[in-house]
Amino acid sequence: MSEHFLKVVANRRSHYAIGNVAVTSTKRIIEILEQAVLHSPSAYNSQSTRVVLLMGEHHDKLWDLLIEVMRNKLSPERFPETEKKLNGFKAGYGTVMFFEDMDAVQELIEKFPTYKENFLSWSLQGAGIMEYVVWTALEAEGYGASLQHYNELIGDAVAKEWNLPASWKLNAQMPFGNITAAPEEKTFLPLEGRLTIFR
Repeated sequence: MSEHFLKVVANRRSHYAIGNVAVTSTKRIIEILEQAVLHSPSAYNSQSTRVVLLMGEHHDKLWDLLIEVMRNKLSPERFPETEKKLNGFKAGYGTVMFFEDMDAVQELIEKFPTYKENFLSWSLQGAGIMEYVVWTALEAEGYGASLQHYNELIGDAVAKEWNLPASWKLNAQMPFGNITAAPEEKTFLPLEGRLTIFR
């Protein structure tokens, strides 16, 4: 079992060439998200990460929204390359959006003031764990995914479009879909200097 887990961990990659074909049922995708939300660890069991799944026209709407934002931000020379990249994400099957509920974080700050400087960092660690769990689980099912961070550009518009609580701060977007091309070869820095062992 541990070998299987480590193999899945090793296989997880950033996939940018994705398509709009179901690899599993929608029910299975929802099961993955439910398990990740229930069982991903968080500091003080705060469970502050919130997850939104966008599929179909909702998925398309997210990337169309971002394309329009970038059209207004970038020069005509730079925009086509960005538009192509964003359309690549839109070509996928769905998007998982990750948020942090800042009310939940603030509650911990007020309850444990001694550690108030740490709770934002700890909440982001919990978010990262959940993002990784979802990403790796989707990979194990045969989906390709990547993690994107257009948060400040679309956070307010996303909250308005999908009527989300004001306390939810957008943290990441994960477009996913069937894999249409192999990712670039992954390179690794030497373990020396990255892993230290005392025994």
